[in-house]
Amino acid sequence: RLHNMRTLDSMAHAKQLKIASETMYIFAPLAHRMGLYAFKQEFEDLSLKYLEPDVYDELEEKLVQAEENDGAYLERFGHGLEDLLISEGFTLSLKRRNKGVFSIRRKMQNQNVPFEEVYDKYAVRIILDSSPKREKSDIWRVYSLITSIYRPNPRRLRDWVTTPKANGYESLHITVMGPEGHWIEIQIRSKRMDDEAERGYAAHWRYKEDGSGSAALDSWIERIRDVVEGHSENAVEFVDQFKLQLFSDEIFVFTPQGKMVTLPKRSSPLDFAFEIHTDLGMKTLGAKVNGQLVALSHQLQNGDQVQIISSDTQIPQESWMDWVSSPKAKSKLRSFFRDRARIQESEGKERLERMLKRANIELNQSTTQRMLNFYAVRNPKELFLKFGKGELDSERLRDFLREDSGGFYQYILRRFRPKSKEGAVKDVPSSSNIVLFGPDEVVLEHRLAQCCRPIQGDGIFGFIEENGIEVHRTDCKHAVKLQGQFAERVIKAEWNRGSRQGFNAVLRFSGIDSKGLILKITKVISSDMQIDIRAFHIDGSDGVFQGTVSVHVADRSHLSDLVQRLKSVKGVERVDREISAR
Repeated sequence: RLHNMRTLDSMAHAKQLKIASETMYIFAPLAHRMGLYAFKQEFEDLSLKYLEPDVYDELEEKLVQAEENDGAYLERFGHGLEDLLISEGFTLSLKRRNKGVFSIRRKMQNQNVPFEEVYDKYAVRIILDSSPKREKSDIWRVYSLITSIYRPNPRRLRDWVTTPKANGYESLHITVMGPEGHWIEIQIRSKRMDDEAERGYAAHWRYKEDGSGSAALDSWIERIRDVVEGHSENAVEFVDQFKLQLFSDEIFVFTPQGKMVTLPKRSSPLDFAFEIHTDLGMKTLGAKVNGQLVALSHQLQNGDQVQIISSDTQIPQESWMDWVSSPKAKSKLRSFFRDRARIQESEGKERLERMLKRANIELNQSTTQRMLNFYAVRNPKELFLKFGKGELDSERLRDFLREDSGGFYQYILRRFRPKSKEGAVKDVPSSSNIVLFGPDEVVLEHRLAQCCRPIQGDGIFGFIEENGIEVHRTDCKHAVKLQGQFAERVIKAEWNRGSRQGFNAVLRFSGIDSKGLILKITKVISSDMQIDIRAFHIDGSDGVFQGTVSVHVADRSHLSDLVQRLKSVKGVERVDREISAR
């Protein structure tokens, strides 16, 4: 690619723009991420030369002029440093580092300053001939000697010796006030560090006696592999994720055992969990940062110590996509939700086929189109997915499932209308019945199914048994079988809004255990919301609790209010209604 960029002059203008754009977008950040700084600078400068030739020519001319003005001064300053350090017993060499045209232009834009106020256009690079065992101590000795003579700018100290960059770059950068009142950047590094900085990870192998590779390189390649293996089916989205991995600034956090973990800035505990292990990320229930419980959306900072609390019953929530920043976490979650949608779509299609087959109706193009119109959805894939997720009410399929329901409906009325002892149909007040049946919304003898315990506000249907009508929730675990295999015994059912009867419901909750948590939960239920508790059970171990509570509520809305109130209790991470009796 570098040879390609160096020979762009001979190509057509359109080809020049295409190759320069590719280089700026992918190859320059890739070279940076691999520590190939000489490649990176040349990639950026040559790309700018062809993408914005006027800007490039203007800045290059100013750089040449600045070199003529400042070159001799920098030479004198460098010789003075060299004499000082040699007199102190150091073996070294000096280099001049000239900032690239593109880097100068970017700094002018980011800091909104003119060319003249970019003070690090040039730097003096001190390269010490020190052994790997002594190199760090020698670098700090040189720092001490220089700053004892020249006043340093503490805001411009960059210590990548103690904590190298994620791409392996090591160097100590300082800015001092020179002898003639000019700020000068000085870069102090060992010969090994300079070699690796110039030639990237490729140079690392020269300094590994056992032939092992770079941990930083291995870690970065592993993160790139995660992006590639879990790539989106959308090519643009994949390139964006790949580029994000190249460009992202990073923070360093620690496990409870003290192992350092590198993450993108603005990462959350979820990013940390996925970086440790995908399985841990998928089962994350909560997190502690520096010993304190935090939300999963909490933004981590440099130096944080992070502990993940997991549960085998936890599954990823779609809201997690808004809380993660790392390409690995995004990729794994996106793959999980995509795979789950495929399964739900397949299950939804099978469910429809079973129900329609019972009514001797084939799930063909004509039937599917009528359903798309009926449910106002865009395509078959969305239709099947909604059935698989339970978002669509299968009761509304009765027009498809019953070819002739009129006679059967009259039979049901005769069979299950409430009667007096003498056999006459009783006139039952509507307020004493919680469910009404059929298109005429009549009162029929019925009972609420214990397998799914419906309450007012749930989607429901009636299923005709030998001894009466049983009312099930539309998302009951038996609903698919009942409506698919026995469609002719399904009858429309709706809640009687005039009824004032209450309902029993069971909530299952989990979270982070703490002192007084049970009291807080029961206070919300009994005192704050004046709801009767019929049963309460809780288990806790290793700082995590799980429990159930049976309550008596007016309707589904009442229960939903209770769920939201319980979720607001500190330590309660999840509250769900138990779908079926155990």
